Amino acid sequence: MNTNTADAGSAAVNGQPEARQLRRSGDDRMLAGVAGGIARYLNADVTLVRVIIAALALFTGAGVALYVAAWLLIPADGQDQPAAAAWAAGCRDRIR
Repeated sequence: MNTNTADAGSAAVNGQPEARQLRRSGDDRMLAGVAGGIARYLNADVTLVRVIIAALALFTGAGVALYVAAWLLIPADGQDQPAAAAWAAGCRDRIR
């Protein structure tokens, strides 16, 4: 593939593609943006991701646990750290 034909936003300075980061979506969210972020990361339809999460929640119960874990461990758009790290830092500050 010729780098001249690729769009300018898809290549870094050294010609390598930029690494994608998994982030919770701020735009495409119903609860916490987990499904929107996963769909964007996988380049998939957000409805499909939501259906898979709902099916896991209904049939196995694992969907709820995975969603809550993702909510706590995946940082939101524009944030450096996940919610769990921010909560832990707040608790640590209160103890001192």
